[in-house]
Parts: sequence; C-alpha cells; structure tokens
Amino acid sequence: MNPLGNLPNTAFFVTTIMDAQGMGADDWDELQRNLLATIPVYDRINRFATLGQVTRWRRMVRDMLPDGKILEVGCGPGSFAEDVIGRNLVCLDPIPEMLAAAEERVNSARRSRGDDPAIFVEGTAEELPFDDDSFDALCSLFSFRDWYDKKAGLSESLRVLRPGSSIIIVDPAKMNRAHGFLGILWMRVWVGAYARVVCGQRDHPWKWLTKTYSEFGTTRDYVSMLREVGFVDVKARVIFPGMATIWSARAP
Repeated sequence: MNPLGNLPNTAFFVTTIMDAQGMGADDWDELQRNLLATIPVYDRINRFATLGQVTRWRRMVRDMLPDGKILEVGCGPGSFAEDVIGRNLVCLDPIPEMLAAAEERVNSARRSRGDDPAIFVEGTAEELPFDDDSFDALCSLFSFRDWYDKKAGLSESLRVLRPGSSIIIVDPAKMNRAHGFLGILWMRVWVGAYARVVCGQRDHPWKWLTKTYSEFGTTRDYVSMLREVGFVDVKARVIFPGMATIWSARAP
C-alpha cells in the first residue's frame, strides 16, 4: 500500500512548540507520520531540493569516517549507508518501515561488495540503546533537525562514542535570519511545487520537512550546543552552494 495515499491532512503551521533545541511530543509524532510517507519519493525530492549536491555531501562525510564501528543516527531509507564501504556499520531510526527499506537496500549493496551486513536498530537519538564507548564515529545526515531534543541527543551521542572519536552532522544551512528566510522560500515554493507534483497531492508530507527547517537553529547555535554537552574541537562550515552545514567535533 502506498502510504502517500493514507497521509492525514495536516496544517503547515501548528501551535505546539518547536525551537532550536527541539519540539513538542505532538509535533514529533506528526513528523514521524509524515516522514513515513516520504519513503517512496525521498531520494528523488532530496536530489531536486539540493540541485544534485546531496550526493557530493554524502561522499564528503564518508571520506571523513574512520575505520572501525560507525553509528548512523536517523538512517532513513539508507541513502547514505548504502555506500559506506568496509566499516562495521550500525543504522538507527525510529520508524520501523524506514529500517525495513534501508536494510534491504543497504545489505544488498554490502553483500555485492563482500562487506559484512549492517545492523539495523529501532530507536531515537535521545535514548540510544547502546553501551558507553561503543563507537569510533557517529554521523547524522539530514535528520538532526528532526531530533525532538537535540541537546539530549548530542549528550547521548557523546556517551556512546569512544574517547577521541568523532561526530559528524549534516543538515540544511541557516547562517543567520536572512539566509534562513531564503532557505524557507526555497523549500516552500520551489521544492514544495515539485513535491506536490511527485506526491500527487497538495497537502504533501514534504511540508513537514520545510517546517522543521523553519524552526531549525543557526549554524552557531549548534556549535555552541556541541560544546555545551562536552564535545571538543568543534567545527562548522557551510558547504557550496550555501545550502548545507557540516558540523564536526570530537569526544574528549
């Protein structure tokens, strides 16, 4: 069954609180329902929204990953994990259907290369179901803005990373208010028009991803947050053509 046809009508603007640190429980539940509906069109709309740059950004993150055990938080349908080569890979997502789609896709690619299968775990960034000091790196690509409590999620990320290990986060850039306003226009008007065509409905699920961007903090907000929870060597850079930020930091 195509979940797009069963998506409940949702208003684009909601009254519960979302801010730079996170969102309310009702908002987060509604977001998960809309993310579920994006599975059939996720890659197609993402490529359009980023002018095809998303492939390059994912490759940049893969090149930053060390050897060893890697955790991807918010793996979605496996778009990034599919091409992670040679690492011991664990993929986490709160949506079972996302995990099912990702597991088939990712482990098929890994089998063809002779890599060991990736492990898929249901869970949230705020309550990672792993022991302390379990991973050599953690990454999150285009899902950090969907964490319902970003500070709690970063604290959990620090807990499961081994000393000296790295965290790498990629999400749409928002350098300041003016830049964020242009980003909202881009996502709401240009990407929104394309999403309506691809999804075949006016009240398409991509509206909620635009909403999470509009409530997302600035690049500096999350540099400060990474430092506050205890990460060191915190860096951030907006990458060409100014549509995404890569944050990186290290566990002390």
